[in-house]
Amino acid sequence: MNTSYLSTTRDVYKEAALNPQQGLCCTTTPVWQLPELAIPKKMLGMNYGCGSTVNPRDLAGTPMVLYVGVGGGMEVLQFAYFSRRPGGVIGLDVVDEMLAACRTNLREAELQNPWYKPSFVDLRKGDALDLPVADGAVDVAAQNCLFNIFHDRDLERALSEMYRVLKPHGRLILSDPVCDSFMPEHLRNDERLRALCLTGAIPLGDYIKRLTGTGFGTIEVRARRPYRVLSPRHYPTDRPIVVESVEICAIKDLVPADGPCVFTGRTAIYHGEADYYDDNMGHFLTRNQPLSVCDKTAGALAALERDDIYLSNSTWFYDGGGCC
Repeated sequence: MNTSYLSTTRDVYKEAALNPQQGLCCTTTPVWQLPELAIPKKMLGMNYGCGSTVNPRDLAGTPMVLYVGVGGGMEVLQFAYFSRRPGGVIGLDVVDEMLAACRTNLREAELQNPWYKPSFVDLRKGDALDLPVADGAVDVAAQNCLFNIFHDRDLERALSEMYRVLKPHGRLILSDPVCDSFMPEHLRNDERLRALCLTGAIPLGDYIKRLTGTGFGTIEVRARRPYRVLSPRHYPTDRPIVVESVEICAIKDLVPADGPCVFTGRTAIYHGEADYYDDNMGHFLTRNQPLSVCDKTAGALAALERDDIYLSNSTWFYDGGGCC
């Protein structure tokens, strides 16, 4: 497989480290506003992501966190805000200049944040395709707008590496661009556009299959929002291509015998005569109380063809409290 695109990607982000480009890959979500957390201006300007991978409900109990592709260091700092212990966050990047920029930004963050200590973050040079981290060493692994750059086999390898370093029940938190249909081949093979996180997007359903194929037993789609439009006015395409950003949590649970649990924001509401409905499969619906259900459970309930169970479509937003 041609790997020259990886060299192009390194060159793009070397330049982005030496000459920060605020519009390179600007995030579509607000920056966390947390008590006593100050984000240096340069660090904020180097926020080369397409969403957020930092969520307090993933970070209870000061977990060990691995963040791959440190960028300017904003999410590394946000993870350290929650962990606040020596070596609690490992930050990896393959680009020397990006690591140097991240170190500089974290020194500035230390001046602005009395709670922050340099020992909280362990910055290392490392490749997402061969993580310098032991098996089962981390509770949370995260990447933001990085894995979409990889071609198919490299994407599978990167996901397998994240799975390898996670503890049982550990969480892979990712934010990446996706699209409704497969990107035209000439755009997928444009190395610079791919490095800019524009043409490596794959359909969300395909991404989820890759995660479950890696072995993740539970998938939570937490957000899905418009991100970019590749217009014929500006790109070599004969039609507008809408690219969205998605935030996903993939949990290293065992895959159930009847298949993985994939939550895409579906809800079931029982509205029958009885006080509740129990399907004797572990799903208990109290009358007129919404219950988040995975797609597998939604399909099983729909197959009953009952007129007293309402099932919503996927909202692509899941915030816990589900059926499994």
